[in-house]
Amino acid sequence: MTNQELFLQKKLKKYFSKKFDAELIDDIVKVAEYKAFKSGELLINIGAKMSFMPLILEGVLKIIRRKENGEEIVLYFLESGDTCAISFANCINRKQSIFKGIVEKDLEAIFIPVEYIDQWIIKHKSWRYYIIDSYHFRFLEMIDAVDSLAFMNLDERILKYLIHKAQINHNCDLEITHLEIAHDLHTSRVVISRIIKQLNDEKKINSSRNKIRLLVPFN
Repeated sequence: MTNQELFLQKKLKKYFSKKFDAELIDDIVKVAEYKAFKSGELLINIGAKMSFMPLILEGVLKIIRRKENGEEIVLYFLESGDTCAISFANCINRKQSIFKGIVEKDLEAIFIPVEYIDQWIIKHKSWRYYIIDSYHFRFLEMIDAVDSLAFMNLDERILKYLIHKAQINHNCDLEITHLEIAHDLHTSRVVISRIIKQLNDEKKINSSRNKIRLLVPFN
């Protein structure tokens, strides 16, 4: 086994040993590639050819959907141990990407070439279960996102969004602008600023320039 394969094996055993059996890990290290990205980097863009499927080791990836008029909304975040179910479907069907993936927090990932993804569904039970579980979890997240849009007031959505950001960063102190929140939640910066002030007055957050401290439990 090469040094690269030993490196990949160590990473996979650390982050995926509870999800993948030893035989699957051995197959992955033979064909996969390790990459690291800095916060703010574009990992995949809308319209790009999907030639790989990512397995997230460390960090956070923000998945964004863009409408025909150019407006964007955040669908969900991927963290350690996750993959993107949408990328799996696009890879299998040889389709272009229908989403954009931007690194939210410095990211390490292993990328599996598209030609192996379908084969392993049949060959490896642990891979098959992993893909099914990923689809299920992403589906529940999408339902949650729809429910938030349909049934929650904007102040509730913003607080929920901040709580989620604190959870994925494991930190109640967030470095974030009102414009970034507005962009992610598909609304205007002016509206966000007004509601941030409201949440600040309600002692749910402590807001300062480009920083927000969450004052409510988030774990």
